[in-house]
Amino acid sequence: MVDAHNSGSPLNRRDLAEPQFLAAAGISRIDVVDSTGSTNADLLRAAGVDPGHWPDLSVLTAEYQTAARGRLDRQWETPPLSSVSVSLVLRPVNADGRPLPTQSYSWLSLIAALALREMLQETAGLAAELKWPNDVLVGGRKIAGILAQLGPMTDGTVPPVILGTGLNVTLGQDELPVPTATSVLLADGTTTDRTLLLKGYLKRFAVLYRQFCNADGDPTAGMGGGASLHKRVEANMATLGKQVRAQLPGDHEIIGHASRLDEYGSLLVVDRDSREHVVTAGDVVHLRPWPAGDGSGTGGYA
Repeated sequence: MVDAHNSGSPLNRRDLAEPQFLAAAGISRIDVVDSTGSTNADLLRAAGVDPGHWPDLSVLTAEYQTAARGRLDRQWETPPLSSVSVSLVLRPVNADGRPLPTQSYSWLSLIAALALREMLQETAGLAAELKWPNDVLVGGRKIAGILAQLGPMTDGTVPPVILGTGLNVTLGQDELPVPTATSVLLADGTTTDRTLLLKGYLKRFAVLYRQFCNADGDPTAGMGGGASLHKRVEANMATLGKQVRAQLPGDHEIIGHASRLDEYGSLLVVDRDSREHVVTAGDVVHLRPWPAGDGSGTGGYA
């Protein structure tokens, strides 16, 4: 039986700032703050005001977020020291310094989800799956969410992407943002060390991100001598092969079979009349199993 209010330990700032770790992951800077409203909001502002100080793979993480936001501006608060709350500045360019096409940006949140899945497996011993468009599930319950936002364009440069991730670590059942969520603690992960979890995620994300950038943002290119990003995401996506109900703005909905992802990371849903519909992450309000919704499709940066 897991008790509620299992406060975690503070992040080990010395470990996070260790030069060997930063160099190996290609992280240009990492800032840890005790408390903030939202790491994503902070970086959106900072990257616009002083872009030179926030290069590619700059990291901001907080011990406590008072106004975390997810997709569609959903907001919640979790106890201090209970989650990994981290945002990155991404300025995607290939090995020659050429910016990636912006249509490839929709894959960045899926790269984050894949990195989280790998980290949870290898660091915490948890089998995780991806839920389109931006959640990570353990045992069918949401353990993490991701929010990608386009930053401001300054001096005619390509706007950065601010990628926020929230991972529930030591939350008890009564502290979860939604009843269908879970945490590393509740899922019986082998560690709840937030520093280890954060470092593991950042290392895996940086590797996948750099491979994607060096492939010019092509999700069908092989990564690291293995399968393509497109194939790796599809292979670990719980949504595919299921009957789903996609709720869209204006009370529109699509009910059908979630068949595959297209080249932009959008979900293709085949309805009862065999018509294929493209559902984009930017448009979908909720995506839930059909006919029995489980309520886990609240989306966002958990």
